[in-house]
Amino acid sequence: MSEIIKYENIGMKYGDNEVIKNFNLSIDSGDFISIIGTSGSGKTIILKMVNRLNHPSEGKIYIHGKDIETMDIIQLRRTIGYAIQGSVLFPHMNVEQNIAYVPNLLNKKDKEKTKKAVQKWMKLVELDESLLSRYPDELSGGQQQRVGIARALAASPDILLMDEPFGAVDEITRTSLQEELKKLHRKTKITMLFVTHNIAEALYLGTKVLVMHEGKIQQFDTPENILNHPKTDYVKLLIRQAKRI
Repeated sequence: MSEIIKYENIGMKYGDNEVIKNFNLSIDSGDFISIIGTSGSGKTIILKMVNRLNHPSEGKIYIHGKDIETMDIIQLRRTIGYAIQGSVLFPHMNVEQNIAYVPNLLNKKDKEKTKKAVQKWMKLVELDESLLSRYPDELSGGQQQRVGIARALAASPDILLMDEPFGAVDEITRTSLQEELKKLHRKTKITMLFVTHNIAEALYLGTKVLVMHEGKIQQFDTPENILNHPKTDYVKLLIRQAKRI
């Protein structure tokens, strides 16, 4: 696989507080990276650096070998999908309009192309087309989350960033969404970065798991190696929790 994202000597400070310390990581195209750690470990900060919602105090981030700080920020964000916890859908737009929002910006004159993109992603996130005319407040929490994922993917990005996207739904819906996301990744091979507090979810979804604690990488490995060969006391603690679950 080819490298798609590279973090090089990343540091991040808020005042005197160093929240990310000498962070180096290479992510291959098509990987699903689960990012796990306690609150304040730096996992969301690292995620948001990819689309420049956060800026490192030092170091560089590259996408396809290009320093993202040299890229037009609007163009950068249009090529990176972003889905977060809860519904962030536009309440005054129906499902079709929500999913079509970014494709309409990119293909202002090609309405047919946008319509096909909406249909494609509705099918891939397993939403019935009968929902296209509904508004967000007419959907269940799980349906809203699926629409949010479809909207994040509608411009066919190379990278999808997901920050606790299933945190606001019930456990049964969460399990269903996990299965659908895993299936979606197999079909699309889009590079996904997925932040979660749930170690079982991280191990189930990720082709690789990034474990963070106090701004540092504890282990970056396959789920099997994380589970069977934890390298630090912190990772061992997480694995004990996963086995209890």
